[in-house]
This record gives sequence, C-alpha cells and structure tokens, in this order.
Amino acid sequence: MFSGGEQSSPNTARNPSKAGMNEFNQAVVSAVALIARLDPELSGIVALSLRVSLTASLIALVIGAPFGAFLAVSRFRGRQAAIVITNAFLGLPPVVVGLGVFLLLSRSGPLGSAGLLFTPSAMVMAQAVLATPIVVALVHRPASLLWAEYSDLARIDGLSTLRSIALMFALGRTSILTAFLAAFGRAIAEVGAIIIVGGNIAGFTRTMTTAIALETSKGDLALALGLGLILLALSLVVSTVALVFVGPTAAAK
Repeated sequence: MFSGGEQSSPNTARNPSKAGMNEFNQAVVSAVALIARLDPELSGIVALSLRVSLTASLIALVIGAPFGAFLAVSRFRGRQAAIVITNAFLGLPPVVVGLGVFLLLSRSGPLGSAGLLFTPSAMVMAQAVLATPIVVALVHRPASLLWAEYSDLARIDGLSTLRSIALMFALGRTSILTAFLAAFGRAIAEVGAIIIVGGNIAGFTRTMTTAIALETSKGDLALALGLGLILLALSLVVSTVALVFVGPTAAAK
C-alpha cells in the first residue's frame, strides 16, 4: 500500500516478514513526515482533541475539586455513601457514559432541543462525566489527611465550610494539579464515549483516538501512527509536568 507502483523484489516475495517490516518502516517515515510538515488534517484533529479534552478537564476540576474537598471537611448523613458512589464511578464504562449522554441529548431526550448531539460540546460533556470522579477522588484523599491535621485549628478560628475548603485548596495545591493532569490524561485517551456522542465526523468531531481507530481499520497506518506518536508525546509531557511540579513537593513532605 505504501510502495506505490513499485514491484516487489524476488527476495521480498520470498520473505513476507521482510515485506511487512518494509511496509511498517515506510509507515513510520510517512507518519514522521506528516508531523514535520504539520499536515492540515493531522493538525486539525490534534487541535480539536486538545480543545475538547482541556475543556472537559477544566469542567471536571471546577466541579470535582470543591466536591472532593467538601467531602473531606464536612460530616453529613449519606457522606460515606457519596464517597462509595464516587469511587465506584471511577470504573464507569465509557460506552455506558456515552449512551447516557446520547439519550440525554437525543431528539427525544430532555436536552434534545439544544441540538448538541454529534457536536464537540457533546464530547466535552461525555469526557467531563468520566473525568470528574477522578478529580473528586484525587482531591478528597489528600484533603482528608490535611483536614485530620488542621481541623482543630480551623474550628478554633471558626472557619466556615467554604473557608475550610479554600484552606484545603491552599494547602493541597499539588493534589489539585495532580487531579487536573489525571483528568486530562483520562479525557485525551477516551474513544468509546465520544464516538457515540460525537459520531467521528471528519473535520468536526474526529479526535486523535477516534481517528486512530478509523484509519487503522482503513489501513492508513501513516496517519494513525502520526496521531499515535503525538498521543505518546502528550503522555510524556503530562508525566514530566507531574514529576517536575508534584514530585519534588511530595518528596519534600
């Protein structure tokens, strides 16, 4: 497929594994070339993926971080059940989330009149639903430890619940960053839910993960590999940021 009109040599014909390796090498070279020249299709897919996932991660942080801290500093009936349910949502199947958002946004659903189905907004909603429990869990656990240490001081000072949450944010800044990075990693790697609610429409709702799945099935390994390399690079960036900003602080403690 990548060799154009070239004819196979007798050695290649007698050695299928060598032919497969040559095809793979050509795919890798083509993938690197796509990235180097900032191929418009590849760039558009990457830009949409980043926009959708960053938006979903920020929404998850805005919703999940205060709720996680609230669970740490408050005592109310049903608190333990809320913690258990939140932790259970960590393993929520993406296709189930996609189906739920699809039904919510479908023409007969409660939000059907908004016309959000098969749009980037629907993909943001699905990713935010998946990422929010991660933020809640990663903020709640360290905030609980901090609250155990500073709760007496907060009560002596007469801090309200909101000010107590703000205190947990100030003391646990690294946990907020960790939660955001984890939410972004979860969102950028998502495929099942966003295919259902986004439709994988070229130039509109096609992200890196959905494009990789589609292009691999079509046999266009160059584009799939190019997007895969960018995904790997993003993972390395997220890990590096976590190590640089979170690791030294944690070690100092």
